[in-house]
Amino acid sequence: MDTVKISDFAAQLQMPGSTFSQVFTAQEQQVASLRPAPAASLAARWAAKEALVKAWSQALGPLPLPLPDSPAIWSQIEVVSDSVHRPRLVLSGEVLAAFSRTCPGAMCQVSLCHEDDFASAIVIVSGSGANPG
Repeated sequence: MDTVKISDFAAQLQMPGSTFSQVFTAQEQQVASLRPAPAASLAARWAAKEALVKAWSQALGPLPLPLPDSPAIWSQIEVVSDSVHRPRLVLSGEVLAAFSRTCPGAMCQVSLCHEDDFASAIVIVSGSGANPG
């Protein structure tokens, strides 16, 4: 689970030199721009990305997460919605390869919410244990 204070997050998005815009895909940015509260939408998506990393880390037990922390990695974790606005995570690139290698057959479930000045997400990684090989 992860929680983000929307006002602080929105301020960080606007800071000169911020890399936050790089952590979202073009689709995530477009969807957020169409929502009544774009910053809240992006904050919830950021919380989902953070929650995935936390859940994945728990699934690995004592092993470290097999990825560097960079904007490119974060954009490989995408939050998309189906036709009735249910969110799901789509992994790509290095993130997909590392997740498939360390948690083969695992599935990720995600739920997002935002209320007042907070956005939250919870991610459950299920269906497989960690595979250190």
